[in-house]
Amino acid sequence: MGGTQKRTFDVAIVGGGLVGNSLACALSQTFLRVVLVEAVPFKSDAQPSYSERMIALSQGSKRILSTLGVWPEVIARDATPIKSIHISDRGHSGFTRLRNSDAGVAALGYVVPARVLGQALLASLAKTEVTTICPGEVTNIAIEEDGAIMAVQTDDGEITVGSRTLVVAEGGRSQARDWLGIRAVRRDYAQTAVVTTVTSDRDHENRAYERFTASGPLALLPTSNKRYAVVWTVESDQAPALMVQPDADFVAALQKRFGDRAGKFADPGKRTAYPLSLIRVPNPVAHRSVAIGNAAHVTHPVAGQGFNLGLRDVAVLAEVLHQAARDGRDVGSESVLKSYARLRRRDTERTLAFTDGLIRLFANDHLPLAFVRGIGLIAVDVFPFFKRMLLRQTMGLAGRVPQLGRGIPLE
Repeated sequence: MGGTQKRTFDVAIVGGGLVGNSLACALSQTFLRVVLVEAVPFKSDAQPSYSERMIALSQGSKRILSTLGVWPEVIARDATPIKSIHISDRGHSGFTRLRNSDAGVAALGYVVPARVLGQALLASLAKTEVTTICPGEVTNIAIEEDGAIMAVQTDDGEITVGSRTLVVAEGGRSQARDWLGIRAVRRDYAQTAVVTTVTSDRDHENRAYERFTASGPLALLPTSNKRYAVVWTVESDQAPALMVQPDADFVAALQKRFGDRAGKFADPGKRTAYPLSLIRVPNPVAHRSVAIGNAAHVTHPVAGQGFNLGLRDVAVLAEVLHQAARDGRDVGSESVLKSYARLRRRDTERTLAFTDGLIRLFANDHLPLAFVRGIGLIAVDVFPFFKRMLLRQTMGLAGRVPQLGRGIPLE
C-alpha cells in the first residue's frame, strides 16, 4: 500500500470517540507505541461523541476512569451522583428501590454529559505521548502476517500507518470492522429512544427512575438544577410525532406517560431520536485486529449499560496488551487477542442477555407474566441477596473486575 509517509506503531486505534480515547489513555500508561485515528475533528459540531447527550456512568466505570487519572477532571466539570434508583412497571403493582447504602458506596453511578467526558479524556490524552491523527479518514486496510497497514487521508495528504495490532472502536456501523471481516449480527427493536431534558418543580434528591411502559422503558436521570435527562423509548412509528410536537404538548405527553412521582415537568430541552437495535459480534477478533465498544456490541439503553460495557472492554484489552508486552510477546498475535476475547465473552453475553431480557420481559403485557414481574420487583426490593445481585450487575462489578477497575495502574 502506497503513501507519501509511513509511520509504524504497536497499536493503532481506529475511532476517537469515548471508547477509543479511553483506550488510548489506558495504553499511555504502558511503553507501547500508540496511534489514534479519528475522521471528525474533536471540536467540531459534527463530532457525535462529544455532544450534550447524558451518559449514566456505573460505579465500575468511575473506578476505571479514576485509575486513568481522568475522573478528577470529570467531577470538576459536571457529574451528578445517582444515590438511588426507583424501578416500576406502569399500570401494575410492584416496584424496587435501590440505594447507595445497599451497596456501601457513595453513589450507584453518575450522570455525565458526553461532552464533559470527552473533554476530560482529550485533556488527559494531550499529556501523553500517544500520536493523534485527527482529522484522518481510513481509506483502506491491508492485513499482513506481521501487522496491519492503513491508508489514512489527512489534510496534508495520504499517509500510511502500520501497526502490530489494529483496534476498531468506531461505533456500531463500523466500516473498518466490515473490511476486516468481523461479522456483526443486528436485530432491530422497532423502537426509538427520544432523548431530551426537563426541569421538575421539586428536587430530584439524586434519584433516577426506570419506568417500564407498554411502548418501552422511560428513564429519568438526575442532572444539575432540578433537571432530569430523559430517555423515552417508544415504538418507532410514534417517534416522529413526538419529535415535532410543541413543547407544551410534548411535556404533557411525557407527564401522562410517567406520572407525577418525580414532580411536574417543564422547560424541555432539544430532542434527539435514536433508532434502537441489538448488535452481537460472535467473534470480535480477526487476524491482527479486534473490535471493542459499540463496534463489538450494541445494547438497548435500558439500565444504561452501553458505554460502561465498552469501558470494560478498554480496561481488559489494555491489561492484556500490557501484560503481553511485558512478557515479550507479540501484542497482535492470535493467542493474545484470543485471550482478550475469552476474558470478555462472559461479561458481554451476560450484559446483552440482561438488557435484552428486560425488554422482552416487560414488553409482554400478558396478565400472568405481569403478575410475576410484580412479584419479582417486590422480591428484589425486600430481599438483600437479590438486590445485591442486581446492583453488582448494574454497577459493572459482577464477575472478574479488570486491573484498572481495581484501582491498579498499568505500570
